[in-house]
Amino acid sequence: MENIKTTVDVLIVGAGICGLMAAQVLAKCGLSALILDKGRSVGGRLATRRIGEGLADHGAQFFTVRSPRLQEQVDRWLTNGVVYLWSNGFSDGNRSVEAFDGHPRYAVRGGMNALAKYAASELPKTVTILTNIKVTRLNSTNDGWHAIDENATIYQGKALLLTPPVPQSLSLLGNLVEQMAVDEADLMRKIDYAPCLAGLFVVDGVVKLPEPGALQRPDEAVSWVADNQRKGISPRETVITVHANGDLSKTLWDKSDSEGLGRLQKYVEPWLANDAHIREAQLKRWRYAQPTTLHPERFLISTSNPLVAFAGDAFGERE
Repeated sequence: MENIKTTVDVLIVGAGICGLMAAQVLAKCGLSALILDKGRSVGGRLATRRIGEGLADHGAQFFTVRSPRLQEQVDRWLTNGVVYLWSNGFSDGNRSVEAFDGHPRYAVRGGMNALAKYAASELPKTVTILTNIKVTRLNSTNDGWHAIDENATIYQGKALLLTPPVPQSLSLLGNLVEQMAVDEADLMRKIDYAPCLAGLFVVDGVVKLPEPGALQRPDEAVSWVADNQRKGISPRETVITVHANGDLSKTLWDKSDSEGLGRLQKYVEPWLANDAHIREAQLKRWRYAQPTTLHPERFLISTSNPLVAFAGDAFGERE
């Protein structure tokens, strides 16, 4: 007998902010949804880690708003004290404050992961979230979709929304990709990502990063350096987050953690006071960190049957 655990209108794979917000829209339309995620918690790259006595965002560092629809949502988060304006841009070490581009950069009280947890807490009872569920394959049925996990448990839905990085979504679909229209499958296969190695460094002493406590250098080997204490999420300890760009991350990807941290630490040291030192360090690998080839629309709904849609950070915003 099939081990079917639950049946809903829409199965959503991925409990990042995209999957969570999609579930909110579906619920407002009167539809039930089940969100499955392999992680221990919701959030995806909205990731915050405790290190020492401090906190550090090691995935997404902030977010911006480029559409009225999202601004309405963010205004509500601002009113509720969930998010706050961190800066209108970041120095590259040479530019003055006047060179910032002016778009508000929003951060989250308690770290970026707290936003995902807040969004999850707002979902109604028609939405269920299951974490620590590793979906291993997807099957189409006469009346919808089956998501099968590593324990052979089946989750059933009339429609399917895939929000993980597109290569992972295509892998889950397997040969079912061939049921999509050729142009749709080609569009999905063209989406690409750069990896990112993130270093977290606990510092005893003063860190002299420029205001507001971060550097952004998109064209440099290390594209991001930020002080989580000055950001406002780590009051008890100074923790620095460092992001390697795609090229350096590829170079270091298969190296040991100690070698990767050693390379990244060299980009922290110039910003430390003479008597400051690094006491603890951790490395995090993000295989699909930064979409480099985007889909121009906010989502793709396949014309295949049963209904399957793709969304996530590799999908552009038209508004």
